[in-house]
Amino acid sequence: MSSRGKGWGTVAAACVGLWLVHNGSENVTPPVPSAAEAFAAGPNAHTEAAADPLPPSAPVRLRIPEIDVDTPMMRLGLGRNDTLDVPPAGDRNIAGWYKDGTTPGAKGTAIVAGHVDNAQGPAVFYALGALRKGNRIEVDRQDGRTAVFTVDAVEVYDNERFPDEKVYGEADRAELRVITCGGGFSEKTGYRGNVVAFGHLIGVR
Repeated sequence: MSSRGKGWGTVAAACVGLWLVHNGSENVTPPVPSAAEAFAAGPNAHTEAAADPLPPSAPVRLRIPEIDVDTPMMRLGLGRNDTLDVPPAGDRNIAGWYKDGTTPGAKGTAIVAGHVDNAQGPAVFYALGALRKGNRIEVDRQDGRTAVFTVDAVEVYDNERFPDEKVYGEADRAELRVITCGGGFSEKTGYRGNVVAFGHLIGVR
């Protein structure tokens, strides 16, 4: 991706874990991806089979059945320091997509982001770290089609070592990244990293 993507590792770091601070307990931290779901662990349920990319069309809804996600989509732009904006913190069930980038299902890397929690409790991507290779992500689009993605890997990165090119780099097929905050947690600074689910298009309905 262009240099405009530098610094996007803080895309979801604005989610500071207010719910965890209020609870004062580490027992309610969101799930962390296991080593088995990382790319380095091998393919497992991962498949390289891919569907042909679709023409661009804005997403309107995203579903991840395995973690009970069913959320409307909003457009996100870039904020200060060229970091990706995040959805309003007060709305626990909304995700956003980078409106100036690839639309989900089109050729390239589409970026989706959402909060892991807010002051009221778990938010839309609280359980993202529990996804496994082979799980499905479905995106309804304005053109009436549903793009179906398979999860290739789920990884967690510290903010200071976020792999911009790996996450945001261009792709020759239709790929998807779903991002939220996660990793270690500090009551002073919030989450120390991001959880990223990687997927690619395998079907269209």
